[in-house]
Amino acid sequence: MRTAPRRTALALAGALLLAGCSGTGPGTSDAALTVSTTTGIIADLVRRVGGERVDVTSIVPHHGDPHSYEPSPGDTAKVARADLVFSNGLLLEEPGIMKMIHNNARKDAPKVEIAAKLEQFGGTVMKLEEDLGLDVLWLGWAVEGKVAGDGAHVRTTAVKLTGPGDLHVYLTDTLGNPTSYIDSSDGLDGKDSFTLPPEAHTHVNWVFTKPGTYELTVRGQVEALDGKTTDAGQGTVTFTVGGAAHNKAARGRKALDGGHADLTLNAQEKSVYVRTDEKATGERVRMAGTAVALNVPDRAKQKVPKEPQYRFLGSAGQDIWVLPQAVIGKHVHGDMDPHAWGDVSNAEAYARRIQAELTKADPAGKAVYERNTKAYLSKLADLHKDVAATLATVPEANRKLITTHDAFGYLAKAYGMEVAGFVVPVPNQEPSAAEVEKLRSTIRQKKVPAVFLEPNLAARADILRRVAQDEGVGLCTIYGDSFDDKVHDYVGMMRHNADELARCLGGKGSSNR
Repeated sequence: MRTAPRRTALALAGALLLAGCSGTGPGTSDAALTVSTTTGIIADLVRRVGGERVDVTSIVPHHGDPHSYEPSPGDTAKVARADLVFSNGLLLEEPGIMKMIHNNARKDAPKVEIAAKLEQFGGTVMKLEEDLGLDVLWLGWAVEGKVAGDGAHVRTTAVKLTGPGDLHVYLTDTLGNPTSYIDSSDGLDGKDSFTLPPEAHTHVNWVFTKPGTYELTVRGQVEALDGKTTDAGQGTVTFTVGGAAHNKAARGRKALDGGHADLTLNAQEKSVYVRTDEKATGERVRMAGTAVALNVPDRAKQKVPKEPQYRFLGSAGQDIWVLPQAVIGKHVHGDMDPHAWGDVSNAEAYARRIQAELTKADPAGKAVYERNTKAYLSKLADLHKDVAATLATVPEANRKLITTHDAFGYLAKAYGMEVAGFVVPVPNQEPSAAEVEKLRSTIRQKKVPAVFLEPNLAARADILRRVAQDEGVGLCTIYGDSFDDKVHDYVGMMRHNADELARCLGGKGSSNR
């Protein structure tokens, strides 16, 4: 398999040390506990609860993206020294981060996924709804079923392809650089594969080089942290590419050509199938590979980009048929929306869980943790009221969010907003005229006065900038997963978001209500 050039996610990291961050790292202070967290948001919450009794660092730095950040050797060293490791869970973090934690944290160091038990501490978790309304099928990879072993992953490998052309499956990072998972042009040699944690799925680009009917056979293996592997079965799925005249062999199957679906390996059942959500009922259904044809119509036809990093797809300008990745960067997740802190009431639940875990690890600090948590919960309660009051000033007709990332469902539900959409260009190339027009149409139909970009995703927001300028709407800043040089704590982030949303959508910020 040929792997396309890629740029390390460290290029996104920006400054590693900012106000509020420990500059020495775990294990170098007199704190009672050294703590490693996956994100800056969690690190900030731990500092508020732990105070001077904890020495905290974050694996994902400011400006970084937890969905795609690749840990460095320095991150590994921090985790190895930590007494306690906090992550968000619900598959927020890039799988490599979680694998690094499981491989390097001390065996006696608790590894706490906070959001996984959020409801036990007074929080709420929402299902992640995915429906981008693409004009072609939005097809991902998924794994289902229970697997044995803490930290085990499931590897899916393409072992056979029949059809008139080649298949490429690749992921585009937030800077537009591709990483190839499957490349049939040089043969399927057992290395055309990817791994996912259990009960997860990811978004990728599917590219076919000629019209016709293709059959893809994939095989699964469960990979334990100790290197042992176990068989997870295999199966075959059918793709019909181009017009109906090219696909007579697929007649009699149910054609799936729209909505969201996943090619799914069930490691427990050792089976492969396509799963999708019924539009009428919203229920998830499974379809055997022999019963369904995944359609890649002629309207999916594009050209190989001119940039040299895409030569693995063919010559520049060559026709290809594409089912797009649609979301920016590496984005592995499960059924539940992990961005729970968007509702300040959930941040209170995070704080309670953190207090419980710090106390368990450091009983001598119980009184300190109780006092700090009580004070911080009071601050969060005031913040929740202020955010609600600020966003209540936005005219009801304007309470619509168009952003660079689907990370604001909790904020919208808690404070009376609507997620109208997020930017979904094909990440490997300039958006088509139809895609640009679709975004313009959404802005016009929803009559939004502004759209919002996240600082850590600004490098891939050209389409949003262009359309905002063309449509005469505001372009404003909102924070989702990450801090930066200007905003580096949770309370400051939520106050900024509320004030920016109000200012840009016709309401009044907290300073001028």
